Amino acid sequence: MATMNISLPDPMKSWVEDQIKTGHYSNASDYVRDLIRQDQDYKDRRETLLKALIAGENSGESERGIEEIWQDVKEKHGF
Repeated sequence: MATMNISLPDPMKSWVEDQIKTGHYSNASDYVRDLIRQDQDYKDRRETLLKALIAGENSGESERGIEEIWQDVKEKHGF
């Protein structure tokens, strides 16, 4: 595993230390790795959403009405 040194302002350092004290993280590296994983996941989900929005926009206008679309959504997700 590679090592990386970072500099933090005192309030951020205190924040990291407080997060470790909660017991959710064993050390600062564990906390930073979790933040990076969350950021990666966010970026992946955002990219997926953007691609879906672009695909929807490029698909043209639907011939179905809003009620029909909502009914399909409700059935698909068990509402």
